[in-house]
Amino acid sequence: MALIPENKKHEAQILAGTKGRKMGHEFENRIAEIINAVDWSKEPVEELALTKNIFFGDPAVEIVKYILKSEKINSVKYVKASWLGGLATSGLGHVVKDEQGHAITKSKSDIILELATSNTIKIIGISIKSCNAKSPTNAQLYFSTASAFSQLLRNNGIEVSVEAEESLKMFCGNTGYQPVDSATTAGRLSDNRRYFWEELPESGRNELETLFSQKQGVITNLLLRKAYKDDPFAPSYVVHKTKKSEKFDKTEIAIYSIDELVALSEGFAGFQLKPYHIRKGAFKNDPNEHWAPRFGVVQMQRGGQKQHPTQLQFNLQAGYFYKLAGLS
Repeated sequence: MALIPENKKHEAQILAGTKGRKMGHEFENRIAEIINAVDWSKEPVEELALTKNIFFGDPAVEIVKYILKSEKINSVKYVKASWLGGLATSGLGHVVKDEQGHAITKSKSDIILELATSNTIKIIGISIKSCNAKSPTNAQLYFSTASAFSQLLRNNGIEVSVEAEESLKMFCGNTGYQPVDSATTAGRLSDNRRYFWEELPESGRNELETLFSQKQGVITNLLLRKAYKDDPFAPSYVVHKTKKSEKFDKTEIAIYSIDELVALSEGFAGFQLKPYHIRKGAFKNDPNEHWAPRFGVVQMQRGGQKQHPTQLQFNLQAGYFYKLAGLS
């Protein structure tokens, strides 16, 4: 369903989001097209030190070279790329079927590679993040409801109490969990549509902070791999276009196996609360200091968008690939 703009500013935000998504889809599709145009059986797999994660050149070539080396594949019969990135949002992409013969309609992988050697075929999923600004920006990693995130953790063996889930609903400002629902918020200068992290009930907040501290790697892994139930092609690699490029074959990208990125993120930082103040918008006169939860290179926030105000959003920090360069 197309979004209906509420005003000129909201209309510009919708158009910017649509344009960015379209550019991202074009980038993904072009990578797949170039991979499929190359006879990889005739291309030597160059010696590549996998301690390096940031590359400059043709993204399609760098991706295949990196993954072949990472998977310890010295030669291939063929490499076939299928683009899935537009299926969930735009209904665009290649027709790919699961083991039961059903066409895939959404996947966390934007591209899947079929790597054929002399005796085996590997299917590799790739999640692609694309930045088209002059300098790196935050990249959305996971976007859903507090309840869906809580259930994701439970489905993967992490216990989440009702109290902790309700605390997340308060953080997001779900209906029935907002400060405006309470008579005690008279004279409140902070946003009355949601509770900030420091305002959450102590028991629920402590449980969440313990989870993010003790299960950081597991949760980061889930955020990178999981988005859709029973996804048959969960990604094994992340490719990130770091910033705008003038030419496709002169593009800077960061490439990681997800296992590697999770380990690097854990090594970078544990769970933290970053203090901040509201500096703009309807509540710019809010004098209070608030806490922004983050762990590793992942930061967490209330969505707050006009169309999805109460979603829970996890982002990769802007420029995280530069911050991790010294750790890899």
